[in-house]
Amino acid sequence: MDLPNTPFPARLLLVDDSPTNLRFLAHVLHNMGEIYFATRGEIALQIARDKHPDLILLDVEMPHMGGYEVCQRLKQDPLLAEAAVIFVTSHQSMEHEIQALEAGAVDYISKPLNPPIVRARVKTHLTLKQQSDKLRQLANRDGLTGVFNRRAFDELLSVEYRRHLRTQIPLGLVMLDVDYFKRYNDFYGHLQGDDCLRQIANTLVMASRRPAESVCRYGGEEFVVLLPHCDRAAVLQYGLWLREQIHQLALPHEASDMGIVTVSIGGSACIPDERTSTTTMIQQSDSALYDAKRQGRDRVCLYPLPE
Repeated sequence: MDLPNTPFPARLLLVDDSPTNLRFLAHVLHNMGEIYFATRGEIALQIARDKHPDLILLDVEMPHMGGYEVCQRLKQDPLLAEAAVIFVTSHQSMEHEIQALEAGAVDYISKPLNPPIVRARVKTHLTLKQQSDKLRQLANRDGLTGVFNRRAFDELLSVEYRRHLRTQIPLGLVMLDVDYFKRYNDFYGHLQGDDCLRQIANTLVMASRRPAESVCRYGGEEFVVLLPHCDRAAVLQYGLWLREQIHQLALPHEASDMGIVTVSIGGSACIPDERTSTTTMIQQSDSALYDAKRQGRDRVCLYPLPE
């Protein structure tokens, strides 16, 4: 009953205050993915934040923080809410099963544990999780370029903003606009215009390789890139690098004074606090982008703008 081949192994988090139970579950599930262990609810939450498990087998009765509370906290955290939770408990009443499902679990396994049943349940929910992830990914992708769409960007920015608010590390954002793109479409036609946008998007993806850097099509010929752990200096360096990568494409643009396709870039960075918001970051980057266009395009500007 092994899982079908997948690009990355599933991540399983086993949570139980009994080391004996953890060893038993690990033996039963030994070839079904990467396995992590926690003997307390607080430790489980920390491991979940670090490892982002696909599936969590969670004991109901634990000291300090019980399984129901752990599950509720997982579901309240946008970074962890998609993890599937299976409760493991000695209780077999309908009331406990209802409580488990209301807490956000996808399933409920009663002790004593039957290994074939445990494996079958885990396999089923890992498969469902993989299918759900694929559907979510399709819904969050721009149909033309394949990068994240505006809806996905709003979610990603919200999650990263909260994460950086908690860690007090700077978060960067760049917005870019293809210069004179209407002229490009008028001169070369919309099919070639679509191909131009695809090449721009691919270049952005290739230039954004660090973990959690996210490229999104914001609308029309406008793109945004989310830059975790980046201050203003790093955002500027990235923007200049990106501008150079677009230059190296050397896409002809006879309707532009530059002769090739270029982009205008606006960026911002901040350490999130309670006085600012994701809307603030977008407005600041958009203001810097407008300044780049006002100064003649094919350049990078940062917020705050010079006096």
